[in-house]
Amino acid sequence: MSGLKDLQQLCNTVRKDIVRMIYTAGSGHPGGSLSSVEIMVSLYFTDIFRCFPEDPDNPARDRFILSKGHAAPLQYSILARKGYFPVKELESLRTFGSPLQGHPNMKKLSCLDCSAGSLGQGLSIANGIAFSFKHTHRTPRVYCLMGDGEQQEGQIWEAALFAAQNKLDNVCAIIDCNGIQLDGSVKDIKNMEPLDEKWHSFGWNVIKVNGHDISALHKAYKQSETHLGVPTVILAATTKGKGVSYMENQAKWHGTAPN
Repeated sequence: MSGLKDLQQLCNTVRKDIVRMIYTAGSGHPGGSLSSVEIMVSLYFTDIFRCFPEDPDNPARDRFILSKGHAAPLQYSILARKGYFPVKELESLRTFGSPLQGHPNMKKLSCLDCSAGSLGQGLSIANGIAFSFKHTHRTPRVYCLMGDGEQQEGQIWEAALFAAQNKLDNVCAIIDCNGIQLDGSVKDIKNMEPLDEKWHSFGWNVIKVNGHDISALHKAYKQSETHLGVPTVILAATTKGKGVSYMENQAKWHGTAPN
């Protein structure tokens, strides 16, 4: 794993990218992008996620599904900083003709593993890819990042049952548990707690972790690799809008651009 201080500095850089991109575009979703930064940095910039920016279609690569598609600015920053396309292109977020659409579009940006928009669909896509890997005896893993408000979608739980029944231990789901969705707290809108017990009862290996602790996240990812026979879900406790003081824990910054 790269040095912890270097990864923490990279998190700061990614957060700056996110705020600049959304400010320049005049629209976007800062809250849930900022809360998931360490989740993505600890995945892409350590020894966890196998990817080949110089050969993005390499069949040996792991797959990443961004189910919470409104966090596209985060994904774009990670991909640019990883070398998939020039960092300068981040300035084109949400502009006409740009490959960096408001939600990920794999027909516009070829290094994506899926398009995203409607919530609740990502885990089903991840399952389908992982299921095919199992039947073709291929070894890549599939990671899927979801939001905690997204857990209110019924399709999530259908997908959870499928993955457990088919022993998809090559699937690792990560839930950004920042406690806030579009217009209020998850608890007040439709309380999903106890989320850990729900996932466990659906047959998943459950790991709870501080979603801003890079070392703890890395350890959780490693544990998911070695826990065989069942899929793993990582419940990452985070702060909405992390890193921008006036955005933190404020529902209005779910989808508002700074002026």
